[in-house]
Amino acid sequence: MKPYRVLVVEDHPFQHEYLLNVFSEVGGFKVDTVWDGDGALACLARNDYDLLLSDLLMPGMDGVQLIQKISALKKRPALALMSASSRRMLISAGLAAKNLGISVVGLISKPVESNAVVRLKERMAIFRLNRDIDPGIAIKIDPLSIGLAMGNGQIQAWFQPKKSLRNGNILSAEALVRWVHPDAGLLLPKDFLSLLINQGLEERLLWLMLEQTLQAQKHWRKQGWDIPVSINLPTHLLDNHDLADRLRDYVVADGAEPRSIVFELMESSTTEELSNYYAGACRLRMMGFGLAQDDFGKGFSSYFNLVSTPFSELKIDRSLVHGCVENENLASALRSLVELSRKLGLTVVAEGVETQAELAFLRRIECDQAQGFLICGAVSCTDFETLLLEDSSKPSWGYPPVGASF
Repeated sequence: MKPYRVLVVEDHPFQHEYLLNVFSEVGGFKVDTVWDGDGALACLARNDYDLLLSDLLMPGMDGVQLIQKISALKKRPALALMSASSRRMLISAGLAAKNLGISVVGLISKPVESNAVVRLKERMAIFRLNRDIDPGIAIKIDPLSIGLAMGNGQIQAWFQPKKSLRNGNILSAEALVRWVHPDAGLLLPKDFLSLLINQGLEERLLWLMLEQTLQAQKHWRKQGWDIPVSINLPTHLLDNHDLADRLRDYVVADGAEPRSIVFELMESSTTEELSNYYAGACRLRMMGFGLAQDDFGKGFSSYFNLVSTPFSELKIDRSLVHGCVENENLASALRSLVELSRKLGLTVVAEGVETQAELAFLRRIECDQAQGFLICGAVSCTDFETLLLEDSSKPSWGYPPVGASF
């Protein structure tokens, strides 16, 4: 594999030599070093780097100012930050970078140890894969073509498995939208979803995802698998007072049971009146549907909503999962969430699991399920059946050892 080209920004001479040795010990990196932010910008102007590892506290231009400068570059490397300051300082700087569109792959407390560089290498593999397969870079989407694609089968429901953290078996799935574009290939939501929303097609997408999910479940059921599937439901659609009735009638008319569908309430929107939110959530549950709080920990999700809405499932956002091994604050938050969810009778699903260390930690705190790149990405209905076949052919090995993988 081609080594990752890394630019280290560090003002202390000893740290230069130390970091070069650590990266060399782990292997798979080609490292350049500079003393300050100005030197980093000069190198970035001349060369392409996969990763920028920067200190926060530096004379002259500090690490946060460097982040702001990097955000203006056309081609930006992934970013990792290191500091002897508090974890909260690192987290705050990392969030500043993320909100400027920079991919943050590591927040490292000094001294930088070899296991932190190993984790950087794991995350860089994911970053490189996502960057290399991004089809949205080379194509401009015609907004008018989205509606046509929804009608001709190009926009499809793909399914990402949720696996038990107790025995590794597939327990359920989440339906995620994909566009099989005739020219650009497979497009992800980030490439077209905002255009779809701007055209007011969210409810149409909900029904399309439900239709294709029921078709997939019917097919899997014939093969002997009863797989519940989660579908994203934009919360503002609960302003339609008859939505719950229409969803139930559609599912029952198809010969399915509401219990086979879990609606994930999304934080990206809210109802015009709070009463519509609670009424819609309550009626969906009364009709037998599952209900999940999606992306908990991202944005402004509240504990009050969690304890006052009749959820059956809690989905912990990747922002809490990513870095939980190194960050004791995140680890404590996850432990508390899992314990609270258990008391509330909720199934807990961790999203965005990307490393074996994160997976092992989630097992230790007895999180119920996990989904993410490490386990499996979203796949077509046919490929999901292949996953089920593979899953059913392996033995159930009980609670796995900490180092085991799926």
